Amino acid sequence: MGNLMKAAYLPGNSTVVLKEVEIPEPGYGQVLIRTKASTICGSDIRAIYHEHLGKGPEGYQNKIAGHEPAGQIVKCGPGMRRFKEGDRVIVYHISGCDLCVDCRMGYMISCTSPLRAAYGWQRDGGMAPYILADEKDLVPLPDELTYTDGAQIACGFGTVYEGLEKIGISGNDAVLVVGLGPVGLATLMLAKAMGAQKLIGVDVVKERCEIALDKKLADHVFISGPDTLEKVLALTGGHGVERAVDSSGHTSGRQLAIRATRKWGRIAFVGEGGTCEFNPSPDIIHDQKTIYGSWVTSIWKMEELTEKLVRWGIHPEDLVTHRFTLDNVAEAYRLMAEGKCGKVAVVFDEEIK
Repeated sequence: MGNLMKAAYLPGNSTVVLKEVEIPEPGYGQVLIRTKASTICGSDIRAIYHEHLGKGPEGYQNKIAGHEPAGQIVKCGPGMRRFKEGDRVIVYHISGCDLCVDCRMGYMISCTSPLRAAYGWQRDGGMAPYILADEKDLVPLPDELTYTDGAQIACGFGTVYEGLEKIGISGNDAVLVVGLGPVGLATLMLAKAMGAQKLIGVDVVKERCEIALDKKLADHVFISGPDTLEKVLALTGGHGVERAVDSSGHTSGRQLAIRATRKWGRIAFVGEGGTCEFNPSPDIIHDQKTIYGSWVTSIWKMEELTEKLVRWGIHPEDLVTHRFTLDNVAEAYRLMAEGKCGKVAVVFDEEIK
Protein backbone atom coordinates (compact mmCIF):
# COMPACT_ATOMS: atom_id res chain seq x y z
CA MET A 1 0.00 0.00 0.00
CA GLY A 2 3.05 2.30 0.17
CA ASN A 3 3.99 4.41 3.17
CA LEU A 4 2.28 7.71 2.36
CA MET A 5 -1.30 8.89 1.88
CA LYS A 6 -3.13 12.16 1.28
CA ALA A 7 -5.19 13.51 4.17
CA ALA A 8 -7.51 16.50 4.67
CA TYR A 9 -7.01 19.16 7.34
CA LEU A 10 -9.20 22.13 8.27
CA PRO A 11 -7.20 25.32 9.01
CA GLY A 12 -10.30 27.21 10.16
CA ASN A 13 -10.64 29.74 7.36
CA SER A 14 -13.30 27.99 5.24
CA THR A 15 -10.72 26.04 3.28
CA VAL A 16 -9.38 22.48 3.22
CA VAL A 17 -5.71 21.57 2.99
CA LEU A 18 -4.51 18.21 1.62
CA LYS A 19 -1.24 17.00 3.09
CA GLU A 20 0.85 13.90 2.45
CA VAL A 21 1.33 11.92 5.66
CA GLU A 22 2.55 8.50 6.69
CA ILE A 23 0.11 5.61 6.86
CA PRO A 24 -0.04 4.70 10.57
CA GLU A 25 0.76 1.31 12.08
CA PRO A 26 -1.68 -0.23 14.57
CA GLY A 27 -0.43 -0.73 18.11
CA TYR A 28 -1.84 -2.88 20.89
CA GLY A 29 -5.63 -3.06 20.68
CA GLN A 30 -5.70 -1.01 17.50
CA VAL A 31 -6.65 -1.57 13.87
CA LEU A 32 -5.83 0.07 10.57
CA ILE A 33 -8.99 0.64 8.56
CA ARG A 34 -9.25 1.23 4.84
CA THR A 35 -11.69 4.13 4.72
CA LYS A 36 -14.60 3.53 2.38
CA ALA A 37 -16.86 6.48 3.24
CA SER A 38 -16.53 9.54 5.45
CA THR A 39 -19.47 11.92 5.70
CA ILE A 40 -19.38 15.58 6.75
CA CYS A 41 -21.18 16.60 9.94
CA GLY A 42 -22.72 19.99 10.61
CA SER A 43 -20.49 20.33 13.68
CA ASP A 44 -17.44 20.12 11.41
CA ILE A 45 -18.74 23.19 9.60
CA ARG A 46 -19.90 25.07 12.69
CA ALA A 47 -16.90 24.48 14.96
CA ILE A 48 -13.92 23.75 12.68
CA TYR A 49 -14.31 24.61 8.98
CA HIS A 50 -15.21 28.31 9.28
CA GLU A 51 -13.22 28.86 12.47
CA HIS A 52 -11.86 26.84 15.36
CA LEU A 53 -14.39 27.50 18.13
CA GLY A 54 -13.33 24.93 20.71
CA LYS A 55 -10.40 25.33 23.07
CA GLY A 56 -7.91 22.91 24.61
CA PRO A 57 -9.12 19.30 24.82
CA GLU A 58 -12.47 20.34 23.31
CA GLY A 59 -10.87 22.03 20.33
CA TYR A 60 -9.65 20.92 16.93
CA GLN A 61 -5.98 20.05 17.32
CA ASN A 62 -4.82 20.08 13.69
CA LYS A 63 -5.68 16.44 13.11
CA ILE A 64 -6.93 14.69 9.97
CA ALA A 65 -10.56 15.79 9.67
CA GLY A 66 -13.69 13.65 9.61
CA HIS A 67 -15.50 12.01 12.53
CA GLU A 68 -18.03 9.95 10.55
CA PRO A 69 -15.99 7.13 8.97
CA ALA A 70 -16.75 3.57 7.99
CA GLY A 71 -14.44 1.08 6.33
CA GLN A 72 -12.77 -2.32 6.36
CA ILE A 73 -10.04 -3.52 8.69
CA VAL A 74 -6.86 -4.24 6.74
CA LYS A 75 -4.38 -4.71 9.61
CA CYS A 76 -4.63 -5.56 13.30
CA GLY A 77 -2.26 -4.86 16.15
CA PRO A 78 -1.72 -7.37 18.96
CA GLY A 79 -4.34 -7.90 21.65
CA MET A 80 -7.45 -8.04 19.47
CA ARG A 81 -10.49 -9.56 21.21
CA ARG A 82 -13.44 -9.23 18.82
CA PHE A 83 -12.55 -7.88 15.39
CA LYS A 84 -10.24 -9.20 12.68
CA GLU A 85 -8.85 -8.31 9.27
CA GLY A 86 -11.55 -8.06 6.64
CA ASP A 87 -14.30 -6.98 9.06
CA ARG A 88 -16.55 -4.13 7.96
CA VAL A 89 -16.79 -1.54 10.74
CA ILE A 90 -18.11 1.84 11.85
CA VAL A 91 -15.98 4.01 14.13
CA TYR A 92 -17.72 5.49 17.17
CA HIS A 93 -16.23 8.94 16.95
CA ILE A 94 -15.23 9.49 20.58
CA SER A 95 -12.48 7.47 22.21
CA GLY A 96 -13.04 7.76 25.95
CA CYS A 97 -11.08 6.96 29.09
CA ASP A 98 -13.10 3.74 29.69
CA LEU A 99 -13.07 4.37 33.45
CA CYS A 100 -15.60 7.12 34.17
CA VAL A 101 -19.31 6.45 34.68
CA ASP A 102 -20.23 7.79 31.25
CA CYS A 103 -17.73 5.54 29.48
CA ARG A 104 -18.84 2.53 31.47
CA MET A 105 -22.38 3.19 30.24
CA GLY A 106 -21.09 3.43 26.67
CA TYR A 107 -21.54 7.20 26.42
CA MET A 108 -17.97 8.16 25.59
CA ILE A 109 -19.38 11.35 24.07
CA SER A 110 -19.94 12.57 27.65
CA CYS A 111 -16.50 11.57 28.95
CA THR A 112 -14.69 14.54 30.54
CA SER A 113 -11.33 12.89 31.13
CA PRO A 114 -8.21 14.49 29.63
CA LEU A 115 -7.76 11.12 27.89
CA ARG A 116 -10.94 11.67 25.83
CA ALA A 117 -10.18 12.22 22.15
CA ALA A 118 -12.59 12.67 19.27
CA TYR A 119 -11.67 11.31 15.86
CA GLY A 120 -11.26 14.21 13.45
CA TRP A 121 -10.79 16.65 16.34
CA GLN A 122 -8.14 15.49 18.83
CA ARG A 123 -6.98 12.41 16.95
CA ASP A 124 -6.79 11.64 13.25
CA GLY A 125 -10.12 11.07 11.55
CA GLY A 126 -11.60 9.63 8.38
CA MET A 127 -10.80 12.14 5.62
CA ALA A 128 -7.94 9.96 4.40
CA PRO A 129 -7.60 6.54 2.72
CA TYR A 130 -6.71 4.93 6.06
CA ILE A 131 -7.66 5.58 9.68
CA LEU A 132 -6.10 4.22 12.86
CA ALA A 133 -8.73 3.26 15.44
CA ASP A 134 -8.94 1.53 18.80
CA GLU A 135 -10.79 -1.79 18.73
CA LYS A 136 -12.97 -0.63 21.63
CA ASP A 137 -14.38 2.17 19.43
CA LEU A 138 -15.63 -0.10 16.65
CA VAL A 139 -19.16 -1.18 15.77
CA PRO A 140 -19.70 -4.02 13.25
CA LEU A 141 -21.31 -2.96 9.97
CA PRO A 142 -23.81 -5.56 8.72
CA ASP A 143 -23.40 -6.80 5.14
CA GLU A 144 -26.89 -5.49 4.32
CA LEU A 145 -25.70 -1.91 4.85
CA THR A 146 -23.27 0.02 2.65
CA TYR A 147 -20.21 1.83 3.95
CA THR A 148 -21.97 5.12 3.21
CA ASP A 149 -24.85 3.90 5.38
CA GLY A 150 -22.35 3.12 8.12
CA ALA A 151 -20.63 6.49 7.98
CA GLN A 152 -23.88 8.24 8.84
CA ILE A 153 -24.63 5.88 11.72
CA ALA A 154 -21.34 7.01 13.27
CA CYS A 155 -22.85 10.32 14.29
CA GLY A 156 -26.00 11.72 12.66
CA PHE A 157 -28.32 8.71 12.72
CA GLY A 158 -27.00 7.69 16.13
CA THR A 159 -27.80 11.16 17.45
CA VAL A 160 -31.34 10.97 16.06
CA TYR A 161 -31.99 7.45 17.35
CA GLU A 162 -30.94 8.43 20.88
CA GLY A 163 -33.21 11.47 20.88
CA LEU A 164 -36.22 9.57 19.54
CA GLU A 165 -35.71 6.78 22.07
CA LYS A 166 -35.72 9.34 24.88
CA ILE A 167 -39.03 10.93 23.87
CA GLY A 168 -40.56 7.66 22.66
CA ILE A 169 -42.23 7.28 19.26
CA SER A 170 -45.29 5.15 18.51
CA GLY A 171 -48.09 4.79 16.04
CA ASN A 172 -50.16 7.19 18.16
CA ASP A 173 -47.86 10.12 17.45
CA ALA A 174 -47.74 13.10 15.17
CA VAL A 175 -44.10 14.28 15.03
CA LEU A 176 -42.76 17.71 14.20
CA VAL A 177 -39.15 18.08 13.05
CA VAL A 178 -37.73 21.60 13.01
CA GLY A 179 -34.60 21.97 10.91
CA LEU A 180 -34.26 19.76 7.83
CA GLY A 181 -30.53 19.46 7.45
CA PRO A 182 -29.11 15.92 7.42
CA VAL A 183 -30.00 15.35 11.09
CA GLY A 184 -33.57 16.58 10.58
CA LEU A 185 -34.00 14.44 7.48
CA ALA A 186 -32.68 11.44 9.41
CA THR A 187 -35.19 12.22 12.18
CA LEU A 188 -38.07 12.04 9.73
CA MET A 189 -36.76 8.77 8.30
CA LEU A 190 -36.35 7.07 11.67
CA ALA A 191 -39.55 8.46 13.20
CA LYS A 192 -41.51 6.96 10.32
CA ALA A 193 -39.83 3.59 10.79
CA MET A 194 -40.63 3.72 14.51
CA GLY A 195 -44.32 4.12 13.75
CA ALA A 196 -45.14 7.84 13.67
CA GLN A 197 -48.37 8.36 11.75
CA LYS A 198 -48.06 12.04 10.83
CA LEU A 199 -44.72 13.67 10.05
CA ILE A 200 -44.32 17.43 9.71
CA GLY A 201 -41.09 19.14 8.69
CA VAL A 202 -40.10 22.81 8.90
CA ASP A 203 -37.03 24.68 7.66
CA VAL A 204 -36.11 28.18 6.53
CA VAL A 205 -34.24 26.86 3.46
CA LYS A 206 -36.40 26.03 0.45
CA GLU A 207 -33.95 23.47 -0.95
CA ARG A 208 -34.01 21.45 2.27
CA CYS A 209 -37.81 21.41 2.28
CA GLU A 210 -37.74 20.17 -1.30
CA ILE A 211 -35.41 17.31 -0.37
CA ALA A 212 -37.80 16.18 2.39
CA LEU A 213 -40.70 16.22 -0.07
CA ASP A 214 -38.81 14.63 -2.96
CA LYS A 215 -37.69 11.75 -0.76
CA LYS A 216 -41.21 11.38 0.69
CA LEU A 217 -39.94 11.70 4.24
CA ALA A 218 -42.77 13.91 5.53
CA ASP A 219 -46.51 14.26 5.06
CA HIS A 220 -46.34 18.04 5.31
CA VAL A 221 -43.39 20.42 4.89
CA PHE A 222 -43.41 24.16 5.56
CA ILE A 223 -40.93 26.90 4.84
CA SER A 224 -40.74 28.66 8.18
CA GLY A 225 -42.72 31.86 8.48
CA PRO A 226 -44.84 33.88 10.95
CA ASP A 227 -47.82 31.54 10.53
CA THR A 228 -45.99 28.20 10.83
CA LEU A 229 -47.25 27.49 14.35
CA GLU A 230 -50.85 28.02 13.23
CA LYS A 231 -50.30 25.66 10.29
CA VAL A 232 -48.98 22.89 12.54
CA LEU A 233 -51.85 23.34 15.00
CA ALA A 234 -54.35 23.22 12.13
CA LEU A 235 -52.95 19.84 11.05
CA THR A 236 -53.45 18.43 14.55
CA GLY A 237 -56.97 19.56 15.37
CA GLY A 238 -55.64 22.55 17.26
CA HIS A 239 -53.90 20.36 19.84
CA GLY A 240 -50.33 20.23 18.55
CA VAL A 241 -48.05 17.24 18.00
CA GLU A 242 -47.31 14.54 20.55
CA ARG A 243 -43.58 14.67 19.86
CA ALA A 244 -41.25 17.36 18.48
CA VAL A 245 -37.55 17.40 17.66
CA ASP A 246 -35.48 20.51 17.13
CA SER A 247 -32.40 20.01 15.02
CA SER A 248 -32.14 23.65 13.93
CA GLY A 249 -30.12 24.95 16.86
CA HIS A 250 -31.92 28.32 16.64
CA THR A 251 -34.12 30.15 19.14
CA SER A 252 -37.10 30.47 16.80
CA GLY A 253 -36.89 26.79 15.84
CA ARG A 254 -36.81 25.69 19.46
CA GLN A 255 -39.71 27.97 20.30
CA LEU A 256 -41.75 26.42 17.51
CA ALA A 257 -40.94 22.90 18.70
CA ILE A 258 -42.10 23.79 22.23
CA ARG A 259 -45.24 25.71 21.31
CA ALA A 260 -46.39 23.28 18.61
CA THR A 261 -46.32 20.39 21.09
CA ARG A 262 -49.58 19.45 22.78
CA LYS A 263 -50.23 19.00 26.49
CA TRP A 264 -48.21 16.19 28.05
CA GLY A 265 -46.02 16.10 24.94
CA ARG A 266 -42.28 15.60 24.72
CA ILE A 267 -39.63 17.62 22.92
CA ALA A 268 -36.03 16.66 22.09
CA PHE A 269 -33.30 19.22 21.47
CA VAL A 270 -30.57 17.67 19.32
CA GLY A 271 -29.41 20.71 17.32
CA GLU A 272 -26.18 22.27 18.58
CA GLY A 273 -25.47 25.95 19.24
CA GLY A 274 -27.70 28.96 19.55
CA THR A 275 -29.90 29.94 22.48
CA CYS A 276 -33.49 29.40 23.58
CA GLU A 277 -35.99 31.76 25.16
CA PHE A 278 -39.43 30.67 26.33
CA ASN A 279 -41.99 31.38 29.06
CA PRO A 280 -41.78 28.46 31.51
CA SER A 281 -45.32 28.60 32.86
CA PRO A 282 -47.43 28.83 29.66
CA ASP A 283 -44.94 27.05 27.39
CA ILE A 284 -43.92 24.11 29.61
CA ILE A 285 -45.23 23.92 33.16
CA HIS A 286 -48.96 24.45 32.70
CA ASP A 287 -49.13 22.06 29.75
CA GLN A 288 -47.03 19.40 31.49
CA LYS A 289 -44.48 19.23 28.65
CA THR A 290 -41.02 17.73 28.94
CA ILE A 291 -37.86 18.85 27.12
CA TYR A 292 -35.05 16.34 26.65
CA GLY A 293 -31.51 17.31 25.80
CA SER A 294 -29.80 14.61 23.77
CA TRP A 295 -26.16 14.50 22.67
CA VAL A 296 -25.08 11.80 20.19
CA THR A 297 -25.58 8.27 21.57
CA SER A 298 -23.88 5.34 23.28
CA ILE A 299 -21.80 2.78 21.44
CA TRP A 300 -24.25 -0.01 22.36
CA LYS A 301 -27.22 1.95 21.03
CA MET A 302 -25.26 2.58 17.84
CA GLU A 303 -24.82 -1.17 17.44
CA GLU A 304 -28.52 -1.67 18.21
CA LEU A 305 -29.36 0.88 15.52
CA THR A 306 -27.45 -1.05 12.85
CA GLU A 307 -29.66 -4.07 13.59
CA LYS A 308 -32.82 -1.96 13.46
CA LEU A 309 -31.87 -0.39 10.13
CA VAL A 310 -31.49 -3.84 8.59
CA ARG A 311 -34.83 -4.94 10.07
CA TRP A 312 -36.60 -1.80 8.83
CA GLY A 313 -34.95 -1.92 5.40
CA ILE A 314 -33.67 1.65 5.78
CA HIS A 315 -30.54 3.01 4.10
CA PRO A 316 -29.08 6.25 5.48
CA GLU A 317 -27.18 6.72 2.22
CA ASP A 318 -30.53 7.66 0.65
CA LEU A 319 -29.99 11.07 2.27
CA VAL A 320 -26.65 11.58 0.49
CA THR A 321 -27.16 14.09 -2.30
CA HIS A 322 -23.50 14.53 -3.25
CA ARG A 323 -20.43 12.27 -3.31
CA PHE A 324 -16.82 13.41 -3.77
CA THR A 325 -13.45 11.74 -3.98
CA LEU A 326 -10.71 12.87 -1.60
CA ASP A 327 -9.09 14.96 -4.34
CA ASN A 328 -12.28 17.06 -4.39
CA VAL A 329 -12.75 17.24 -0.62
CA ALA A 330 -12.56 21.06 -0.62
CA GLU A 331 -15.64 21.21 -2.84
CA ALA A 332 -17.40 18.75 -0.51
CA TYR A 333 -16.91 21.01 2.51
CA ARG A 334 -17.83 24.14 0.55
CA LEU A 335 -21.11 22.56 -0.58
CA MET A 336 -21.97 21.32 2.93
CA ALA A 337 -21.26 24.79 4.32
CA GLU A 338 -23.80 26.33 1.95
CA GLY A 339 -26.52 24.41 3.78
CA LYS A 340 -28.73 23.77 0.75
CA CYS A 341 -28.04 20.05 0.22
CA GLY A 342 -28.62 16.74 1.93
CA LYS A 343 -25.72 14.74 3.31
CA VAL A 344 -22.31 15.08 1.66
CA ALA A 345 -19.94 12.09 1.53
CA VAL A 346 -16.27 11.66 0.68
CA VAL A 347 -15.98 8.15 -0.71
CA PHE A 348 -13.37 5.61 -1.71
CA ASP A 349 -13.19 2.39 -3.75
CA GLU A 350 -16.60 0.73 -4.32
CA GLU A 351 -18.47 3.62 -2.69
CA ILE A 352 -17.54 5.89 -5.61
CA LYS A 353 -20.74 5.94 -7.67
